[in-house]
Amino acid sequence: MALRACGFVIFRHLVQKSPPDSIEFLLLQTSYGEHHWTPPKGHVDPGEDDFTTALRETQEEAGLGKDHLRMVDGFLQRLHYQVRGKDKEVLYWLAELRDPNTQVVLSDEHQDYRWAKLEEACKLAKYQDLQDTLTAAQRYLETQGKQ
Repeated sequence: MALRACGFVIFRHLVQKSPPDSIEFLLLQTSYGEHHWTPPKGHVDPGEDDFTTALRETQEEAGLGKDHLRMVDGFLQRLHYQVRGKDKEVLYWLAELRDPNTQVVLSDEHQDYRWAKLEEACKLAKYQDLQDTLTAAQRYLETQGKQ
C-alpha cells in the first residue's frame, strides 16, 4: 500500500503588484534530510480523510488554520513518486492566505519558510513534479479569475 500525504499549495496576493507578480507561494524547508522545500503536507492518520489531513498538517507545520485560508475550488493535484523504495501519493489542494500579513509559525519539522514568486518557488522546490504543481497552480489562478 502506498504512503499517502495531503497538504495545501498556499499562496498570497501582494496588493501593490499586479498579476502574475502579485502571487507568492509558501514553501517550508525541512529540518531533516536534504532540507528540501515543500508546501505544508503530512501523512494521513488512521480514520482521517484526506482534506482533514491537509488542514491538520498545515496548522501543525505552518500555524495556519482553516480561518486563515480561503479554499480555491476546482484545483487538486496528485503526485506519485517513490521514497526509500516505497510508493507515495501526495494530494495538494489550493488555498489563499486571507490576510497576506499573517505570520507563519513553524513546527520543529521545519527550519525556515519563504514566500516566493513562481520562478523562485520552482528553483527551491527542486523536484519536477512539485515544480509542475506550482506552475499548474499559477496557471489555474491566472485563467480562472480567482485573483
